[in-house]
Amino acid sequence: MTRTLSLGIVFTAASIAPQAQAQAQTWSGKASYYSGRGRTASGGHVGGHTAAHRTLPFGTRVMVTNLANGRSTVVTINDRGPFVRGRVIDVSAGAAGVLGMRGRGVAPVRLSTL
Repeated sequence: MTRTLSLGIVFTAASIAPQAQAQAQTWSGKASYYSGRGRTASGGHVGGHTAAHRTLPFGTRVMVTNLANGRSTVVTINDRGPFVRGRVIDVSAGAAGVLGMRGRGVAPVRLSTL
């Protein structure tokens, strides 16, 4: 399929198709958690096992492992943040419960994109 725009630019289906999923990435840092209700930057809802990250695309699934106790969970990125220096991810209260970090509020974590 080929389309021609009025500017004379030709786009083929291959040139505008979504790019393949990026390679898996892994990094470490501090995680915090957020609670509350309402809409996120992506228009979704806070809840379940969701998270905020500064740069990962919305919909990216990330394995988060609490390095202090070894507990892990998978979250879906649907918001932007955290906006506190030194933190790499904000997880929902549900995910924080699974990770065992609700009492302290902040935990050292390892993130791996899936």
